Amino acid sequence: MIMPKMGESIMEGTVLKWLKNVGDTIEQDESVLEVATDKVDTEVPAIQGGVLKEILVQEGDVVAVGAPIAIISTNGEDTAAPAPAATEAPAAAPAPQAAAQPAAASADAAVVKLDQPASGRFYSPLVLNIAREEGISMQELEYIPGTGKEGRVSKKDILTYVEGRKNAPQQAAAPQAQPQAQAPVATTQPQAAPAPAAQPQTQAVPAASKPAASYSGNVEIIEMDRMRKMIADRMVDSKRISPHVTSFVEADVTNIVNWRNKWKNDYKRREGENLTFTPIFIDAIAKAIKDFPMINVSVDGGNIIRHKDINIGMAVALPSGNLIVPNIKNADQLNLNGLTKKVNDLANRGRINKLTPDDLAGGTYTVSNVGSFGNVMGTPIIMQPQVAIMAVGAIKKKPAVIETPEGDLIGIRHFMFLSHSYDHRVVDGSLGGMFVRRVADYLENFDVNQSI
Repeated sequence: MIMPKMGESIMEGTVLKWLKNVGDTIEQDESVLEVATDKVDTEVPAIQGGVLKEILVQEGDVVAVGAPIAIISTNGEDTAAPAPAATEAPAAAPAPQAAAQPAAASADAAVVKLDQPASGRFYSPLVLNIAREEGISMQELEYIPGTGKEGRVSKKDILTYVEGRKNAPQQAAAPQAQPQAQAPVATTQPQAAPAPAAQPQTQAVPAASKPAASYSGNVEIIEMDRMRKMIADRMVDSKRISPHVTSFVEADVTNIVNWRNKWKNDYKRREGENLTFTPIFIDAIAKAIKDFPMINVSVDGGNIIRHKDINIGMAVALPSGNLIVPNIKNADQLNLNGLTKKVNDLANRGRINKLTPDDLAGGTYTVSNVGSFGNVMGTPIIMQPQVAIMAVGAIKKKPAVIETPEGDLIGIRHFMFLSHSYDHRVVDGSLGGMFVRRVADYLENFDVNQSI
């Protein structure tokens, strides 16, 4: 049994939990273990039934896609001969070789750094997680040489640097001997910071000691779970990468409210599902994207990637309090009924942790319904590498001027705010403002005569 590919651009996964023990009988398509990627946690099923003979990776291990993770005996086969061959590859290849290559590089060149910091460089969540675990500050990270595209730091680059940094104190021990003799009072300091070349590391030491600080008052210290740490990292990355600008428009959605009130009970009886406002919002956004295709882009270094597919993600609040963003593929090709089905399906599976990595991959634009929490507006943070996101606020009744052929009247209308955050590197105020205005126009001109 090998680590399956769980979505585009996903090259590895972390084993969270084995659901079966050695000796257990496994049915085909029965879940064997839980795996976490940088997109979603998911259960991995067995492709064949049999008996679990051996577990090759442990909980917490990071495993590359295609690497063996377990041996399953199928149809009573004798696995005595194949077992050593199958275990030989993971035992000899992944862990020791990955560690041996950085060690060899560090023996030759110790810690290699750039002459100038690579400011503004993109870092993947995996690289940032390794840096945080190893106490590498952002300032130090910018000096690490990268072999990836546009000089990006790969997993191999940062692991090589970490190994070199660990060996650096041993190589620098002899030169430090004389200063210690001249200043015996400071003999304990080199033990705390033995690598003078890695000055940024000493800056990270106080940060690592923060949890030991005392807290006044009656408090509870709650450690972030894995998903919350991931969300935190991505939000900080997005604010660092993209200069955010937010434009606001207020839309009259009275026609939409009246239309939904007319159809929601019939739709519930016929389809057994709720008819919400979200698919109507997504439909308007998809139409506006076709009018302004430069909103449907992403940034890769000095290149702008314009996406032909319109895949709209929607933020879903989980019972744990975390957020997840599945997306609707080719949203512009679905009618309101199709969008309603997709919205309900993704929301329901998201709340019970049944989304697949493919559900979360490939998004080109995102919408967040802050109105579901009673908020009238918000300033959403962009989902990287997208360049824009829209928040829809709560629908509120307000007095408004109604223009009629006989004259202006005061009436009660339903209004909502649209908040559009966009990346000012590639989206200027004119495009960002016109786009959100066009979405409001589609909502205000909603066809009340259509059926669903």
